[in-house]
Amino acid sequence: VRLQESGGGLVQVGDNLTLSCVVAGVSFRFYNMGWFRRAPGKDRELVAAIAWSSTNTYYSDSAKDRFTISRDSAKNTGYLQMNSLKPEDTAVYYCAASPNRLTDHRSYNIWGQGTQVTVSS
Repeated sequence: VRLQESGGGLVQVGDNLTLSCVVAGVSFRFYNMGWFRRAPGKDRELVAAIAWSSTNTYYSDSAKDRFTISRDSAKNTGYLQMNSLKPEDTAVYYCAASPNRLTDHRSYNIWGQGTQVTVSS
């Protein structure tokens, strides 16, 4: 089972960026998907999550109104659209899959390697 993120990079304040997460080796449709990030010196944060059925989503306060999580289970791919990026969004972003609880970090048992997002002012 493997998750592979892509789409990170160096952007300017106010830019938009879309991260992708391709899932291989497991049927993605039965898993919740979350996007986490870890900034230097900070704890890991669950930024957004989407239920396996796509009927329920979660956003952290920092992501609300700027980020949009989505998934295409037929393509085994998840996305995180990030708009109006700020310097404080700089972090390594990880996608992860959970077979049960949507917002419980401990339930996420399949992880990608991460992709760096750097927002320059």
